[in-house]
Amino acid sequence: MPLSGNPIRSKIRAATDNAVTGLAILATLLVIAPLMAIFGYLVYKGASSVNLDFFTKIPKPVGEEGGGMANAIVGSAVLLALGTVIGVPVGIGGGIYLAEFGRGTKLANAVRFTADVLNGVPSIVMGMAAYALLVGPKVSWLPFLGHFSAFAGGVALGIMMIPTVCRTTEEMLLMVPHAVREAALGLGVPNWRSVLSITVKTASPGIITGCMLAFARVAGETAPLIFTALGNEYWSLDLNQPIAALPLQIYKYALSPYDEWHRLAWAGALVLIVLIVLSVSLVRYVTSRGVLKGAS
Repeated sequence: MPLSGNPIRSKIRAATDNAVTGLAILATLLVIAPLMAIFGYLVYKGASSVNLDFFTKIPKPVGEEGGGMANAIVGSAVLLALGTVIGVPVGIGGGIYLAEFGRGTKLANAVRFTADVLNGVPSIVMGMAAYALLVGPKVSWLPFLGHFSAFAGGVALGIMMIPTVCRTTEEMLLMVPHAVREAALGLGVPNWRSVLSITVKTASPGIITGCMLAFARVAGETAPLIFTALGNEYWSLDLNQPIAALPLQIYKYALSPYDEWHRLAWAGALVLIVLIVLSVSLVRYVTSRGVLKGAS
């Protein structure tokens, strides 16, 4: 009797398929459940403190109720923008070199190994290194170095983004079929033009995803900013001066003995998570529309 005609074997296969499917669904729920639990608890603790004052006012002195974290929200935007401007181009450039021009070379192997090591370095160690390189030394001919500043904080975040962007870019470019490169070269397109206009464009959705992962990773970092940006209780957009940031403000308020500051810390944590999700979702939406239009 053929295997497909055996009812017992068919039932066993169906039961096995259902069991494996159930285990996959269970594993997915186990991954999502902690995230939803954390987000739900943040909403429970912080939603009541999110109001107009939170987004428009700076922190009040100890003992006074009210105030907000407007300066910290703007400061975080400045630091993340500066870090993205520094980290994303360098990371993408490194990934292009590793995938397209440096295959098998000793330099490429060294860069790849360094990126993998940096990906596993704790953020506090990165913060200490940034302090030693950017804050500690007195470099008179570079006004942005030698003291706490927004510039130092942005550079620290940018350095942390580079390894993730670099390795993701390399992996995405390696997934592009060689036939695409060979077709471009066969038409007489220079190699550099083929890489930038065809290979990178083909892998752009994956590269953008890697950039968003790096952005989301550094958006909530506190340790590097303690050693570089330091924090500021007032409005400041000067890159040469200490600047406020949401993670720093949350850290400070969470350690304080004041209930009012604890309330604002929960609200800040909720706003930080929501801002990260919204920014990543917006970039994803815009880029996906661009990819679809280009494909059509």
